[in-house]
Amino acid sequence: MKNFWRRLRLYGFGFGVGLIMVFFFFRNRGCTWLPENRVKNTFLGKVLVISDANQRIFDKQGLSDSLIVSFLNDGAIAFGSSKKQGNLKVYEIEKEINGKNVELWFSMPEDAYVAEAVWPKGSIQKFKSTTEGMGRMIHFPNVKSFVYLKENDELKKQMAEFGIKDEEQLQFLLMKNGLIDFSKSQLNAEPVPEQMVVIPRKNGDTLTSRTTWFKDHIEFYEFGRN
Repeated sequence: MKNFWRRLRLYGFGFGVGLIMVFFFFRNRGCTWLPENRVKNTFLGKVLVISDANQRIFDKQGLSDSLIVSFLNDGAIAFGSSKKQGNLKVYEIEKEINGKNVELWFSMPEDAYVAEAVWPKGSIQKFKSTTEGMGRMIHFPNVKSFVYLKENDELKKQMAEFGIKDEEQLQFLLMKNGLIDFSKSQLNAEPVPEQMVVIPRKNGDTLTSRTTWFKDHIEFYEFGRN
């Protein structure tokens, strides 16, 4: 019996040390059950955008796209001061950059595929999604395919008019030059938020489409010119 309890204590000690190592050393590379990583992975599964207004601030602060995205990899979420309830959730995430603690906000409208990186201003509890200007896409879900097109004769006709062959080509164009038109989007609409996508093209025209989030895919409903 003594050997049993001794082995149990050793097992418990080893298990405890393992948990500590996982939490402090590997918390941003695994353990999706941790609240912080669940939130970060949710953001990383969205399309992260930066509005025109915030882009000017980020440029002034010297924050590149990759550095902004890195907040979702190894930043620390301040749950106590974040807005965790309601249709629009906003999380305060902090990260040390060049010896200075920098704070950014990341907003997530319920059931939308767009998430927004924001320079903090005012009260996080009163923050509302951007409704003016454009939003530049800087990060996409890390999956092979996240674009969905229905088998629709009218949609196929529009695709042919714009020279779009398939979902793969459309996803390529979206990742290369995709924008969100905030003024024509309804990020807080119910039951399903709508995002207006704008894709400038080499030939000078601009592709537009009304889109929603459908089973972890961006669904395009029609194509037009801006």
